[in-house]
Amino acid sequence: MTERGHAAVRRDSDNLEIGASAVRWTGNALEIEIEERDKRLGVPWQRRVCGKVRVIPEALNPTAFALDPAGRHRWHCLAPRARVEVQMDQPCLRWSGAGYLDSNFGSEALEDGFRVWHWSRAHTRRGSAVCYEGIRRDGAAFASTLRFGADGTPEQEELPLVAPLPNTVWQMERKTRADHGHAGVIKTWEDGPFYARSRLHSRLFGEEVVAVQESLDLDRLISPVVQFMLPYRMPRIA
Repeated sequence: MTERGHAAVRRDSDNLEIGASAVRWTGNALEIEIEERDKRLGVPWQRRVCGKVRVIPEALNPTAFALDPAGRHRWHCLAPRARVEVQMDQPCLRWSGAGYLDSNFGSEALEDGFRVWHWSRAHTRRGSAVCYEGIRRDGAAFASTLRFGADGTPEQEELPLVAPLPNTVWQMERKTRADHGHAGVIKTWEDGPFYARSRLHSRLFGEEVVAVQESLDLDRLISPVVQFMLPYRMPRIA
């Protein structure tokens, strides 16, 4: 993944192109075309990364939710349930399975509005459930749990108990919500100094589920040490 300048970005209502890669809405699926080079600093070669990902919604939700009283930050669970098809040419990979699609957007940077947040999503027999909580920049806490029906309609639910999770190798704090406050980590997919993404087993609303969970520490993100490290992970092209 490479950061690029505004001249490399083109968009309209159904398309977003960034460099040679693109995201397109076809009317029934989101198609992600990847054409990149692995340009991490310190790596003497540039490995090609290319392929296509299709996200096919099984349900669509038209409602976005404000994450702060002023409405500067909004979260939209576009597809509470989706099917994902991955066809990579370089490296050669094929995969398909259950997925999800959401979006965060707002009028200020995330780090200006929040200090930390935790999010998790689980598919259930009749739909899906999303737990979202964190601490805003002013120190106020927020939390909500939504259940989405098979047609994508959201309903607010009473918050399950907090389920603490073990810290990551980078000592990122993680937590989720679950019946009786118990959940466990199956696998940690992403473990960084300010972000972690994991696969969990837990119980929600009386049902055993496998969940995807993420934790984000925005105080860590804006620290000078992390800002110094970021270009080594994601090079910038003017």
